[in-house]
Order: sequence, then structure tokens, then C-alpha cells
Amino acid sequence: MPSAVPGVPRGKLALPRFEAAKVLGLTLERLDQFVVRGLLRPSRALRRPLFPVWELERFRGAMAQTINA
Repeated sequence: MPSAVPGVPRGKLALPRFEAAKVLGLTLERLDQFVVRGLLRPSRALRRPLFPVWELERFRGAMAQTINA
């Protein structure tokens, strides 16, 4: 099943910080602000936070609803 988030490489389940920011069209600083505010939740199971593709899809959908409302 293809990802609903354009720009995600095929077969990837999670992306590091810089790739997640690039896919969402955000700066690293803005991505970090969303994480601190609890609007975007990375997996912290490893040393570096990874952003699951499903979380990027959820975030993008939530932001689209906010903009369209």
C-alpha cells in the first residue's frame, strides 16, 4: 500500500528527524516545536527519535483539517 505522505521512500516505516521535516515541508526547528507541543509524536525507542510514517500521515491530515476549517 503506498504512503499517503508524498516523498516517503517506498518500504520505509519510519524516518529520522531531518527526513521527516523535509517530507512535511518544515524546518527542523518547526518540527521540534510541534514535538514539544505534543502535536507530533516520534518513537524514542532508539537513541534518535524516529517518526513513523503513520504518524506523519496523521499529522498531515490533522493540519489539513485545521487549515480547511
